Amino acid sequence: MSAAEFEAYVTGRTLTYGTAEGPYGVERYHEGRRVTWAFVGGECEAGVWEEREPGMICFSYETLEPDQCWRFYEEGSGLRAEFVNDPAVSYLYEVTEDELALVCPDYGV
Repeated sequence: MSAAEFEAYVTGRTLTYGTAEGPYGVERYHEGRRVTWAFVGGECEAGVWEEREPGMICFSYETLEPDQCWRFYEEGSGLRAEFVNDPAVSYLYEVTEDELALVCPDYGV
């Protein structure tokens, strides 16, 4: 997906991602390419995303290093994400959309 396609798909949504092994994390996509991310059972992280090269969406978070770069594909009923930083990592899949899946009192989410 291009940045424009990705932005149109995710802005204003809260998506839960999983792997073949189970739930992975939840991300809320705000206006202005801002995001709030949390691994399952983890703390919330504020961040931003940008397209660094065609089709490669990279996320920068307050405390997570290095930046996380992905290629997103719209498939069937949701997104499939391929981690660019480490090709050995399996894909993530959009599992659900749920406004209540991400509770972050410190971030107003």
